[in-house]
Amino acid sequence: MSVIRIMLVDDDPFWRENISADLADEPDIEVKAIAATKKEAIDMASKYELDIILMDINLSENNLDGLEAVEQILRLPGREQVKIIMLTSITDAEVVMKSFRLGALNYINKSSLQDMLHAIREAHLGRAAIHSDAARIMRSEVQLMELTSSEREVFDLRKNGLSKRQISEQLHKSTNTIKSQLRSIKNKLTHFRMDGDDPDC
Repeated sequence: MSVIRIMLVDDDPFWRENISADLADEPDIEVKAIAATKKEAIDMASKYELDIILMDINLSENNLDGLEAVEQILRLPGREQVKIIMLTSITDAEVVMKSFRLGALNYINKSSLQDMLHAIREAHLGRAAIHSDAARIMRSEVQLMELTSSEREVFDLRKNGLSKRQISEQLHKSTNTIKSQLRSIKNKLTHFRMDGDDPDC
């Protein structure tokens, strides 16, 4: 049986202890290294032969330095093929998309052991069935790519709760222009639903 060599990277002792203990119970998984910081992760990635890295997104407060670690690890000589799975509860679309752009293979909520184990084994086999949480976000982002930069600006303001009148004032456009752009956005995005869609809002 092929053993999957894992490094776990998380700054929280609770998660390091519990995830590593759960992984140690699996006969086909070996935890080769455990890191708590970006520097430790990069140092250990250069030292150990690894198949999979489980990487927390925030390794120091909210700095997203797990993403920086991913970028630097995949640049290490001989580590280009290491598969990285992000562990987090963050669902911010920009963060999810950046993870994949930097080379992460999957994006899993760290509280779901079964999802994590499935993702590890799939990645080791060269398969990358993206977890449903991340897939939903990615589908939305792909749809949003249909918008022009001007429409995306209007979309984001509307999503943040601004009325048509407030958007027109902030963007220095007429209310009719904003209404027209919102109609165009709705035509492009079938899932686009905002509160307060009264024409006079």
